[in-house]
Amino acid sequence: MNKVVKNAEEAIADLQSNQTLMLGGFGLSGIPENCINAMVEKGIEGLTCISNNAGVDDFGLGLLLKKHQIKKMISSYVGENKEFERQMLSGELEVELNPQGTLAERIRAGGAGIPAFFVPAGYGTEVAEGKEVRVFDGKPHILERALTADFSIIKAWKGDKAGNLIFRHTANNFNQPMGMAGKITIAEVDELVEVGELDPNQIHLPGVFVQRIFQGVGYEKRIEFETTR
Repeated sequence: MNKVVKNAEEAIADLQSNQTLMLGGFGLSGIPENCINAMVEKGIEGLTCISNNAGVDDFGLGLLLKKHQIKKMISSYVGENKEFERQMLSGELEVELNPQGTLAERIRAGGAGIPAFFVPAGYGTEVAEGKEVRVFDGKPHILERALTADFSIIKAWKGDKAGNLIFRHTANNFNQPMGMAGKITIAEVDELVEVGELDPNQIHLPGVFVQRIFQGVGYEKRIEFETTR
Protein backbone atom coordinates (compact mmCIF):
# COMPACT_ATOMS: atom_id res chain seq x y z
CA MET A 1 0.00 0.00 0.00
CA ASN A 2 1.45 3.34 -1.09
CA LYS A 3 0.74 5.82 1.71
CA VAL A 4 2.64 8.79 0.30
CA VAL A 5 0.58 11.56 -1.30
CA LYS A 6 1.91 14.65 -3.01
CA ASN A 7 0.42 17.38 -0.83
CA ALA A 8 -2.42 18.41 1.46
CA GLU A 9 -4.85 18.88 -1.40
CA GLU A 10 -4.39 15.27 -2.48
CA ALA A 11 -4.50 14.05 1.13
CA ILE A 12 -7.94 15.57 1.79
CA ALA A 13 -9.38 15.03 -1.69
CA ASP A 14 -12.19 12.75 -0.44
CA LEU A 15 -12.91 14.72 2.73
CA GLN A 16 -16.51 15.93 2.51
CA SER A 17 -18.84 18.37 4.22
CA ASN A 18 -20.65 17.25 7.39
CA GLN A 19 -17.93 14.83 8.47
CA THR A 20 -16.27 14.50 11.87
CA LEU A 21 -12.59 15.37 12.09
CA MET A 22 -9.91 15.14 14.75
CA LEU A 23 -7.16 17.74 14.41
CA GLY A 24 -3.95 17.48 16.40
CA GLY A 25 -2.27 20.29 18.22
CA PHE A 26 -2.32 22.23 21.46
CA GLY A 27 -2.67 25.95 21.04
CA LEU A 28 -0.66 26.41 17.85
CA SER A 29 1.90 23.72 18.69
CA GLY A 30 1.81 20.75 16.34
CA ILE A 31 -1.20 21.78 14.26
CA PRO A 32 -1.57 20.40 10.70
CA GLU A 33 -1.20 23.77 9.00
CA ASN A 34 -1.13 22.50 5.41
CA CYS A 35 -4.31 20.43 5.72
CA ILE A 36 -6.20 23.18 7.53
CA ASN A 37 -5.32 25.64 4.75
CA ALA A 38 -6.39 23.08 2.13
CA MET A 39 -9.75 22.64 3.86
CA VAL A 40 -10.29 26.39 3.88
CA GLU A 41 -9.62 26.51 0.14
CA LYS A 42 -11.79 23.47 -0.56
CA GLY A 43 -14.74 25.16 1.11
CA ILE A 44 -16.17 22.11 2.88
CA GLU A 45 -18.63 22.99 5.64
CA GLY A 46 -20.82 21.55 8.38
CA LEU A 47 -17.78 20.03 10.05
CA THR A 48 -17.63 18.61 13.55
CA CYS A 49 -14.10 19.25 14.76
CA ILE A 50 -12.51 17.51 17.74
CA SER A 51 -9.53 19.55 18.88
CA ASN A 52 -8.15 20.84 22.16
CA ASN A 53 -8.90 24.38 21.01
CA ALA A 54 -9.66 26.28 17.83
CA GLY A 55 -6.40 28.07 17.13
CA VAL A 56 -6.51 31.86 17.08
CA ASP A 57 -8.65 34.23 15.05
CA ASP A 58 -6.39 34.37 12.01
CA PHE A 59 -4.56 31.04 12.14
CA GLY A 60 -5.19 27.33 12.56
CA LEU A 61 -8.79 26.25 13.00
CA GLY A 62 -9.67 29.90 13.46
CA LEU A 63 -9.52 30.18 9.66
CA LEU A 64 -12.28 27.57 9.30
CA LEU A 65 -14.35 29.25 12.01
CA LYS A 66 -14.05 32.60 10.27
CA LYS A 67 -15.64 31.14 7.13
CA HIS A 68 -18.33 29.30 9.14
CA GLN A 69 -17.13 25.92 7.92
CA ILE A 70 -17.39 24.37 11.40
CA LYS A 71 -20.83 23.61 12.89
CA LYS A 72 -19.63 21.94 16.11
CA MET A 73 -16.48 21.99 18.22
CA ILE A 74 -15.65 19.30 20.76
CA SER A 75 -12.91 21.02 22.73
CA SER A 76 -11.33 21.80 26.05
CA TYR A 77 -10.22 25.42 25.77
CA VAL A 78 -11.59 28.37 23.84
CA GLY A 79 -9.87 31.36 25.43
CA GLU A 80 -7.60 32.56 22.61
CA ASN A 81 -10.21 32.87 19.89
CA LYS A 82 -12.63 35.80 19.95
CA GLU A 83 -14.56 34.52 16.93
CA PHE A 84 -15.00 31.16 18.66
CA GLU A 85 -16.40 32.98 21.71
CA ARG A 86 -18.68 35.14 19.59
CA GLN A 87 -20.12 32.22 17.62
CA MET A 88 -20.62 30.14 20.76
CA LEU A 89 -22.42 32.91 22.68
CA SER A 90 -24.59 33.80 19.69
CA GLY A 91 -25.63 30.20 19.12
CA GLU A 92 -24.02 30.00 15.67
CA LEU A 93 -21.62 27.29 16.82
CA GLU A 94 -22.45 24.18 18.82
CA VAL A 95 -19.77 23.59 21.47
CA GLU A 96 -19.17 20.53 23.64
CA LEU A 97 -16.67 21.48 26.33
CA ASN A 98 -14.62 18.83 28.13
CA PRO A 99 -12.14 18.89 30.98
CA GLN A 100 -8.79 18.54 29.22
CA GLY A 101 -7.94 15.16 30.75
CA THR A 102 -11.39 13.86 29.86
CA LEU A 103 -10.99 14.96 26.24
CA ALA A 104 -7.61 13.23 26.02
CA GLU A 105 -9.00 10.03 27.51
CA ARG A 106 -12.08 10.05 25.27
CA ILE A 107 -9.77 10.18 22.26
CA ARG A 108 -7.41 7.54 23.66
CA ALA A 109 -10.36 5.27 24.43
CA GLY A 110 -11.66 5.67 20.89
CA GLY A 111 -8.33 4.54 19.50
CA ALA A 112 -8.17 1.60 21.93
CA GLY A 113 -11.67 0.36 21.12
CA ILE A 114 -13.08 1.22 24.56
CA PRO A 115 -16.64 2.55 24.09
CA ALA A 116 -16.99 4.50 27.35
CA PHE A 117 -15.55 5.03 30.82
CA PHE A 118 -16.40 6.63 34.16
CA VAL A 119 -14.51 9.68 35.43
CA PRO A 120 -15.03 11.99 38.44
CA ALA A 121 -14.06 15.20 36.62
CA GLY A 122 -17.06 17.36 35.82
CA TYR A 123 -19.50 15.86 38.31
CA GLY A 124 -21.80 18.51 39.71
CA THR A 125 -21.22 20.88 36.78
CA GLU A 126 -22.90 21.41 33.41
CA VAL A 127 -20.38 18.93 31.98
CA ALA A 128 -22.37 16.16 33.69
CA GLU A 129 -25.79 17.18 32.36
CA GLY A 130 -27.63 14.22 30.82
CA LYS A 131 -24.87 11.72 31.65
CA GLU A 132 -25.12 8.58 33.73
CA VAL A 133 -23.68 8.85 37.24
CA ARG A 134 -22.32 5.96 39.31
CA VAL A 135 -20.59 5.94 42.66
CA PHE A 136 -17.22 4.21 43.04
CA ASP A 137 -15.56 4.06 46.47
CA GLY A 138 -17.98 6.67 47.71
CA LYS A 139 -17.20 9.15 44.94
CA PRO A 140 -19.61 10.06 42.08
CA HIS A 141 -18.35 9.49 38.53
CA ILE A 142 -19.93 10.42 35.20
CA LEU A 143 -20.02 8.25 32.09
CA GLU A 144 -18.05 9.64 29.16
CA ARG A 145 -18.25 8.13 25.68
CA ALA A 146 -15.17 7.55 23.55
CA LEU A 147 -14.49 9.70 20.50
CA THR A 148 -13.65 8.57 16.98
CA ALA A 149 -13.63 10.46 13.67
CA ASP A 150 -14.02 10.00 9.94
CA PHE A 151 -10.56 11.56 9.53
CA SER A 152 -7.75 12.24 11.99
CA ILE A 153 -5.45 14.93 10.66
CA ILE A 154 -2.17 15.19 12.53
CA LYS A 155 1.27 16.78 12.33
CA ALA A 156 4.60 15.07 13.06
CA TRP A 157 8.26 16.05 12.97
CA LYS A 158 9.55 13.05 11.02
CA GLY A 159 7.81 10.22 9.23
CA ASP A 160 8.79 7.45 6.88
CA LYS A 161 6.98 6.25 3.79
CA ALA A 162 5.33 3.46 5.77
CA GLY A 163 3.68 6.07 8.00
CA ASN A 164 5.78 5.59 11.15
CA LEU A 165 5.91 8.91 13.00
CA ILE A 166 8.09 10.77 15.47
CA PHE A 167 6.73 13.86 17.23
CA ARG A 168 9.01 16.57 18.58
CA HIS A 169 8.73 17.86 22.14
CA THR A 170 5.34 19.34 23.05
CA ALA A 171 4.03 18.90 19.49
CA ASN A 172 3.29 15.31 20.54
CA ASN A 173 0.26 16.54 22.58
CA PHE A 174 -3.02 15.27 21.05
CA ASN A 175 -1.42 14.12 17.80
CA GLN A 176 -0.47 10.64 18.98
CA PRO A 177 -3.84 9.51 20.43
CA MET A 178 -5.77 11.15 17.58
CA GLY A 179 -3.67 9.20 15.10
CA MET A 180 -5.17 6.01 16.51
CA ALA A 181 -8.80 7.16 16.65
CA GLY A 182 -9.62 8.05 13.05
CA LYS A 183 -11.04 5.78 10.37
CA ILE A 184 -8.49 7.44 8.06
CA THR A 185 -5.42 9.13 9.52
CA ILE A 186 -3.57 11.75 7.49
CA ALA A 187 -0.11 12.80 8.69
CA GLU A 188 1.79 15.81 7.45
CA VAL A 189 5.44 15.91 8.45
CA ASP A 190 8.39 18.28 8.46
CA GLU A 191 10.64 15.58 7.05
CA LEU A 192 9.67 12.48 5.07
CA VAL A 193 12.30 9.75 4.91
CA GLU A 194 12.71 6.26 3.48
CA VAL A 195 11.58 3.20 5.40
CA GLY A 196 14.36 2.07 7.71
CA GLU A 197 15.84 5.50 8.36
CA LEU A 198 13.98 6.01 11.64
CA ASP A 199 15.11 4.30 14.84
CA PRO A 200 12.30 1.84 15.73
CA ASN A 201 12.82 2.63 19.41
CA GLN A 202 11.97 6.29 18.80
CA ILE A 203 8.65 5.76 16.98
CA HIS A 204 5.70 7.42 18.75
CA LEU A 205 2.96 6.26 16.35
CA PRO A 206 3.39 3.09 14.28
CA GLY A 207 2.57 3.27 10.60
CA VAL A 208 -0.25 0.73 10.96
CA PHE A 209 -2.44 3.63 12.14
CA VAL A 210 -1.55 5.99 9.27
CA GLN A 211 -3.18 5.75 5.84
CA ARG A 212 -1.73 8.87 4.16
CA ILE A 213 1.45 10.85 4.67
CA PHE A 214 3.13 13.79 2.95
CA GLN A 215 5.91 16.27 3.53
CA GLY A 216 4.45 19.65 4.39
CA VAL A 217 5.73 23.00 3.18
CA GLY A 218 5.84 26.59 4.38
CA TYR A 219 5.19 26.00 8.06
CA GLU A 220 4.80 29.21 10.03
CA LYS A 221 4.78 27.50 13.44
CA ARG A 222 3.40 30.60 15.08
CA ILE A 223 3.67 31.31 18.80
CA GLU A 224 0.49 32.48 20.53
CA PHE A 225 2.28 34.63 23.10
CA GLU A 226 5.89 35.67 23.20
CA THR A 227 7.07 36.89 26.58
CA THR A 228 10.47 38.51 26.98
CA ARG A 229 12.18 39.92 30.04
